[in-house]
Amino acid sequence: MAQDAPVQHRFDIKATSDSHFAWMRTRLSLERTLMSWVRTGAALIGFGVLFTAVRARRSDAIDVAITLQLQARQHKSLAAAMEVASWPGFPPQSRVIPPLIIATLFAMRMRTEATFQLLAWGTAGISTIVKGFVQRPRPLPEQVRVVLAPLGGSSFPSGHVLTYVGTYGWLAFLCYSTIRPPLLRWPLSIGFLGLVGFVGPSRIYQGHHWPSDVAASYLLGLSYLIGLMALYRRVRGRI
Repeated sequence: MAQDAPVQHRFDIKATSDSHFAWMRTRLSLERTLMSWVRTGAALIGFGVLFTAVRARRSDAIDVAITLQLQARQHKSLAAAMEVASWPGFPPQSRVIPPLIIATLFAMRMRTEATFQLLAWGTAGISTIVKGFVQRPRPLPEQVRVVLAPLGGSSFPSGHVLTYVGTYGWLAFLCYSTIRPPLLRWPLSIGFLGLVGFVGPSRIYQGHHWPSDVAASYLLGLSYLIGLMALYRRVRGRI
């Protein structure tokens, strides 16, 4: 009997350690979920404030002022960069690139990630719904400089920005979460985030959207993306 005591003692220590570790994982998971809800709520509140201001036409003057200030920076290289940033968001490429990404993930046997990539692309549908409700006129050449492009629908929100935040924002998160080699993970993650960050100014610079359209789109898209990331972690059982 005396010889069995150390063995039992070791089992007790292991059970206690496992229980403590499980408790810590649960606590961290709950804390992360809570923070996700807080960030999502804050982003939605910000969107609501801008939505109300736009509907009441209280943002018109500052929208024009910011647009003119940004468009005053006339450089060929800057104009070219703005054009490149907006290009993936125009049809037909806007209807080809996201399905191609999803199909590639499926081909790599990353079915869960492909499914969430499809859900992330859902921000394009959200944009269409909100546009139909708001029906805000786009900037006119009499107000600001407008680059000729295949445009349609309401100016609020920016379909480019909202779709980019979902599609490429999720792709940045996916690269950071699933790719191990730092030399590959960081350039891809930062590159996709850069595309998301740069498309907003490009829409204003080209005169296709007002600054309030872009800001609201970032906020609405971010709230959706945060919720999607939290759901993905829960499905994958990650902290």
